[in-house]
Amino acid sequence: MYQHSDERGMPIDLPVGKVVCIGRNYRDHIEEMQSLVPVSPLLFIKPRAAMCVLSEPVRIPEGKGACHNELELAVLLSAPLKNASPQEAESAIWGVGLGLDLTLRDLQQSLKAQGYPWERAKAFDFSCPLSGFVPKSQLAELDALTFTLSINNECRQQGNSAMMLHPVVPLIAHMSTQFSLDAGDVILTGTPKGVGPMHNGDTLQATLGETLSITSRVVQL
Repeated sequence: MYQHSDERGMPIDLPVGKVVCIGRNYRDHIEEMQSLVPVSPLLFIKPRAAMCVLSEPVRIPEGKGACHNELELAVLLSAPLKNASPQEAESAIWGVGLGLDLTLRDLQQSLKAQGYPWERAKAFDFSCPLSGFVPKSQLAELDALTFTLSINNECRQQGNSAMMLHPVVPLIAHMSTQFSLDAGDVILTGTPKGVGPMHNGDTLQATLGETLSITSRVVQL
């Protein structure tokens, strides 16, 4: 069963809640997907069962079409938030790690074409592999965090939080005006360009600056 942990693999004494995500938060990814820039943040939720450990084999469903990588900065909350100010939102951040927003792309495109919600393509079990979290006190600047994803030793995604349309702290504050956030919730902050299909046996390496480096492999089940 998944439990939040720090960058050393030590358990964090917080409950495991939900994952609150934003879509289309990097302009290059919006252009890549030939989508429109949302008028307001495009939010969706992954349930507790989506969370798993990124360093363990990344499980992708068999027989459901292409499953795409979407590497994102993940933020762990240590306090509840409701209608929070930016100062309150920042104070509630325990730390930052990495998360994969696994997406069943063929299914998502079909749902979008019919005007249906995305949950079937985004919220399946094990659809949110997470790294350990680096305490906020060890990070100099939330709005200048770099991260990368390589697949089979080829760089597929490179991002920097400075490129976000909605920066980390204002994004969390906004989310808290739409629904309550709880201690132990994880915020996924959007993905840059470079999404694409993953295949059984692929080797993944995800990095957060010089702070984290996680290696994993893909298993199709």
